[in-house]
Amino acid sequence: MMDAPAQVVYKRPESLTATPTTYCPGCTHGIAHRLIAEVLDEMGIQEISIGVAPVGCSVFAYNFFDCDFVEAAHGRAPAMATGIKRVLPERIVFTYQGDGDLASIGMAEIMHAAGRGENITVIFINNAVYGMTGGQMAPTTLPGQKTTSSPYGRDVEQHGYPLRMAEALATMDGTGYSVRRSLHDPKHIRLAKKAIRMAFEVQKRGLGFSIVELLSSCPTNWGLSVQESLKYIEERMVPVYPLEDFKVNPALIGVKV
Repeated sequence: MMDAPAQVVYKRPESLTATPTTYCPGCTHGIAHRLIAEVLDEMGIQEISIGVAPVGCSVFAYNFFDCDFVEAAHGRAPAMATGIKRVLPERIVFTYQGDGDLASIGMAEIMHAAGRGENITVIFINNAVYGMTGGQMAPTTLPGQKTTSSPYGRDVEQHGYPLRMAEALATMDGTGYSVRRSLHDPKHIRLAKKAIRMAFEVQKRGLGFSIVELLSSCPTNWGLSVQESLKYIEERMVPVYPLEDFKVNPALIGVKV
């Protein structure tokens, strides 16, 4: 009996380079990259897209995306994206930011970009810690979560409560789209891709600021296995960070992605 001919069931998106990953084993940054690249390919916007990556694990994004990319100072990606979009309004401009970057040092930048209704798209990776610098407590760290700078767990009376950025940005008049999704299993990865596509549609249609927050794993700094990390997202992060649409411009009703 002859073997059936091999069939290609998946190939690397054109908008991703062939660069081997430098992310830790089990990190879902790679999944987020793939989803963004697939959307750029499917929308036919690779050649007109410009990404902005600040400091953090996201800083290496320009090695992996095969489109124009620039690096911003820590937390300043929204400011740089604002300048690029205003000078080149016909381009699709997006930032790729982590939680320590966006919700801490870059808090003013992201809030004011949304408040101004800048027509940019933000992909926000929330893994509840500072990833690149050693796993310190971030603005998104869960109550009781142990980190290298909160070894006894986050004490809300001393450290405050986690910041829910998708909800906060949804209150801004300039925001056209603010949602939260997760990368912990195939179902939610598919839903994440749809949200990313919609966020780029918002920009394409000139409907203002758009953000997709993605719950992501960090096995290295969490001290968990890959499987345990995905379970951690589902069981610990989702109850604190619900997966919802917090603001959707009415003009998007009926738009299929």
